[in-house]
Amino acid sequence: MSIRDRLSGNEAVAYAMRQINPDVFAAFPITPSTEIPQYFAQYAADGKVDTEFVTVESEHSSMSTCIGAEAAGVRAVTATSSCGLAYMYEMLYVAASARLPITLACVNRALTGPININNDHSDSMGARDTGWIQIYAENNQEAYDNYLQAMRIAETPDVRLPIMVCQDGFITSHAVENIELEEDEAVKAFVGEYEPENYLLKHENPLAVGPYDTSPYYMEHKVQQAQAMKNAKRAILDVAAEFERTFGRKYGLFEEYQMEDAEAAIVLIGSTAGTAKMCVDQMRARGEKVGLIKLRVFRPFPAEELAQALSKVKTAAVMDKSEGFSGCGGPVFADTRSACYDLKNRPRLINIVYGLGGRDCAVEDIERVFEYLLRIGRTGEDGPVYIHMGQRSSEKEVF
Repeated sequence: MSIRDRLSGNEAVAYAMRQINPDVFAAFPITPSTEIPQYFAQYAADGKVDTEFVTVESEHSSMSTCIGAEAAGVRAVTATSSCGLAYMYEMLYVAASARLPITLACVNRALTGPININNDHSDSMGARDTGWIQIYAENNQEAYDNYLQAMRIAETPDVRLPIMVCQDGFITSHAVENIELEEDEAVKAFVGEYEPENYLLKHENPLAVGPYDTSPYYMEHKVQQAQAMKNAKRAILDVAAEFERTFGRKYGLFEEYQMEDAEAAIVLIGSTAGTAKMCVDQMRARGEKVGLIKLRVFRPFPAEELAQALSKVKTAAVMDKSEGFSGCGGPVFADTRSACYDLKNRPRLINIVYGLGGRDCAVEDIERVFEYLLRIGRTGEDGPVYIHMGQRSSEKEVF
């Protein structure tokens, strides 16, 4: 039976960690993820977990510790944000290429510079091609639920990839919300024990991890990695289905909100979905056919499924909470536009880059985006595809 409580997103993730009782936690603090190892350190001090809590000197060392622990055959976890994730950059590739199912709680925060501690998605989006599975939460409940599912996904035998469980810094990490927690024994039964097939300390089959990979072998291993990421899509859905049967809450690759007859849609990631849902409800009450797609899974990217969901709308805005510096849009837009390329009836797609460094995005901002989309749908108006929303400027905004 679920337990009703009120927790911040960081507390919820630390609570999930306690229930799972990982073998190793490599910890180095950075705002706004610092509370996760702080709460977990108290669990360790109180004897509520058996975890080896390793305090390291940097985030690079934190990921290195996780790599060594997972390679030795145990579950390893860590948490970080922003420049901490960037400092791990080299080791993120090592973890993924060695097929080590490490679980990382990423509390999204803008990257320096200039120095900024507020929320956007530039940290995890910068790591999007490192080979890690990435799952994002809208609220504290989803942060908790995603964490309970993460290890099962990552440890699936034909996946075996590391996974980032992402939530928005301060917006969910520090805000307290009502939440349904599950009983410890039910969580332990759902997550199960980690049973790797091969590992460093297995006497029957000694092996090396992370050897020098010469050209006759490197590409084959990268292809295997790519196939594992494809396999992750099925694993995510299988674990979500079992999670729903066990705990009653439903998850998929993304959530469709009021999309049945939508003519204009917004695609986005994270906590802004709550704001957008309120806007959709208000506009629906006025008779406007608008809808929302909230991406939960960004890696592997659900290209076919997302394209199908967008195939019936006239216009759509993909909202990126990070700047891709490609000169033509953000990372979510790039993947979404590519996914829709083969549709016979493609929607008119625009990109809205917003919320950088914690810039606020209110219901009225989302409404302006929808009104612009509806106007394009009615008039065929031609305008810029790549738009920054909410910045101070002497120039009038497009919409």
